[in-house]
Amino acid sequence: MEMLLTLAIALAMDSVAVSIAIGSKYKELLFSKIIVIAAIFGFFQGAMPLIGYMLGISFAGYVAMYAHWIAFLLLSGLGGKMLYEAYKNEFDDEVGDLSNKTLISLAVATSIDAMAVGVTFAFLQNDILTASSIIALVTFILCWIAVYVGKTLGSFLESKAEILGGVILIALGVKILFEHI
Repeated sequence: MEMLLTLAIALAMDSVAVSIAIGSKYKELLFSKIIVIAAIFGFFQGAMPLIGYMLGISFAGYVAMYAHWIAFLLLSGLGGKMLYEAYKNEFDDEVGDLSNKTLISLAVATSIDAMAVGVTFAFLQNDILTASSIIALVTFILCWIAVYVGKTLGSFLESKAEILGGVILIALGVKILFEHI
């Protein structure tokens, strides 16, 4: 459970970074809009592992012997991608408006890594419904808080969230690898 919560926090960091940017850019957001923002990010962050799991389960039996290596490569690659994106720091360009279409696009873009993790769950035979629910709930709560943090601390924290998420994903990948070697 501890590893799942850590993974959920790491996966949420892309969405958290965008939520901070939203709070920074749109300081007069109503509570109801903040709830909608957090719900959209939480929903997609929770749904993508399910999709990845369904894709992964179809070929998990063929690669079971290498599952720990695949998990390591996927998580480390995703962590490296998050670190690179934190370095690029292009959040203001992503949040052009707050229409539902834009929010859904951002939610899908920030949850693609969760789909890859869902594939990893299939290889490791994790309980996907519990994992997806926890990921969705953690993302919702963190994004809700992040919008308020963004209103106060602004762009200073955006890249820090992605750096934290990237480091956590890489560490989890290494942990899985060493547990199975």
